[in-house]
Amino acid sequence: MKSLAVIFVCLFLFACETTSEEPIVVPQKTSPVKTGGYTIGVGDQLSISVWRNPDISVAVPVRPDGMISVPLIGDIQAAEQEPVKLAGEIKGKLSNFIKNPQVTVVVTDAVSSAFLHRVRVTGAVNQPASLPYNKGMTVMDLVLVSGGLTDFANANATKLYRVSSAGTKIYEIKLDDILGKGDIQTNFLLQPGDIVTVPERLF
Repeated sequence: MKSLAVIFVCLFLFACETTSEEPIVVPQKTSPVKTGGYTIGVGDQLSISVWRNPDISVAVPVRPDGMISVPLIGDIQAAEQEPVKLAGEIKGKLSNFIKNPQVTVVVTDAVSSAFLHRVRVTGAVNQPASLPYNKGMTVMDLVLVSGGLTDFANANATKLYRVSSAGTKIYEIKLDDILGKGDIQTNFLLQPGDIVTVPERLF
């Protein structure tokens, strides 16, 4: 009995020691994800509305130089700005002529966005194409839509070019393995702006 009591006490002390040394995990707060608004681009059609001032409210395109023309204030940079920020700048300039102007900027035709959100396939395909990006598109989808490969295609030397903040990244695509063997390891999901190039054989 004395031996059992000693064993029990030892086990109790060990359990207490283990519990006291066990780290306490505190859940970390999740930071909210910051999402940017739409960025105006060249070719976009904008509606500039100034409340109670219809003569100043205009519909204008963003010119190739990135500028738009607004009554009273003249040219102002619109490209590479979000509509809310542009509205604030227009409001600040109009304040020299109008008391407390209320300005709204709406992109009525996002031409630049439609251009940027495309995927392209060039080279040894039957119909080189520039297509609107759709979520879930893969390299194989793009090649099939282009009518497939020509007889001179060097399919396994295909490249995917993707522009990122760090520069242009190049991915090797084994297109012959994808189409002929069902090996989809390089059948990458596409992103807006991707370019797939299929070279021709040298012989």
